[in-house]
Amino acid sequence: MLSRSIDRRDLLRALAGSTVAVATTTLTGAAAAEAHGPGHGGKLIPKEHLGIQLWSIRDKVAEFGFGRVFEEVSRIGYRTVEFAGYSVDYGGNLTAEQTRRLLDDNGLVAISSHRPIANFRTDLERELDIACTLGLRYLGTPEAPPGNFGDDSERTVAAYRAAAEEFNRWGEASAARGIKMFQHNHTVEFSYAIDRPWVRLYDVFLRHTDPRLVCLQMDVLWAYGAVRKYGGFRPIDYLKAYPHRYPMLHVKDGVPLPDPMQDNSYQDVEFGAGVIPYAEFFSELNGGGRFEYLWEQDSGPSTEPNPPGSFGAAWRSYDRIRDLRRVKVRHRGR
Repeated sequence: MLSRSIDRRDLLRALAGSTVAVATTTLTGAAAAEAHGPGHGGKLIPKEHLGIQLWSIRDKVAEFGFGRVFEEVSRIGYRTVEFAGYSVDYGGNLTAEQTRRLLDDNGLVAISSHRPIANFRTDLERELDIACTLGLRYLGTPEAPPGNFGDDSERTVAAYRAAAEEFNRWGEASAARGIKMFQHNHTVEFSYAIDRPWVRLYDVFLRHTDPRLVCLQMDVLWAYGAVRKYGGFRPIDYLKAYPHRYPMLHVKDGVPLPDPMQDNSYQDVEFGAGVIPYAEFFSELNGGGRFEYLWEQDSGPSTEPNPPGSFGAAWRSYDRIRDLRRVKVRHRGR
């Protein structure tokens, strides 16, 4: 069984080379709080495109296994799931085929999976075999592109260009199997290169990955954290400029940490209990792009009272995301 306090970094390192036998809540942002008043538009998030990153309820996966978890996820209303580890990684013994049957039985679609970069370097075909069995459309990693979660030695233009070339090769192999490779951001990717301090590393990776083979999954909260730490951009502008590079978004809420440079600059919380102005954020897209929206809360397993714990966070977050309505956005100059 995984410890409830396990860090995603520790899990990814543990997964490297693994196989699958297979307080007061306020709606997010002032605009969302007013969303039910006169003059506001329809709901922003199509329910058939609202999913869950299973990392958010990893304690329940470890305790109950995928069978019970998928039943509850489906009952809440989520329609897609993203894996962060497979059955064997949580102390289970389900094969990929058995996991796929459980998904089908509960009306769920597995859209994507987070895996360690080390596995792509050493055993990509095996990862793709599992992904195909599960029916994934996307396979990727939450590690900074060069690996090692953004170690300072990797924060160079050359390292990010080399990483882009690697992702392109993995993307070509994935595309041959009907799957697209992706990278999921934290904050370090938006930092500036230590060898060229005017160059943002994220832009290097974006520019040098082939859009036919590699896409990006924006973690919206961590992108806002990068704005606090490094400045100079708005997360929404990446989605507006490159809508087809971002098929998936992590919809995660948070509150700012006292020290902007600490960790990812925000503490994640239940959706609706934080400060990220999601109603305004999604309204500004004006229908541009077609996204899969994945709720995630890294701190979900610490939710009290427990029970229901992380299941309770999943329920409340689902309801608040579904309640988001379009608002009138005041366009601002750069």
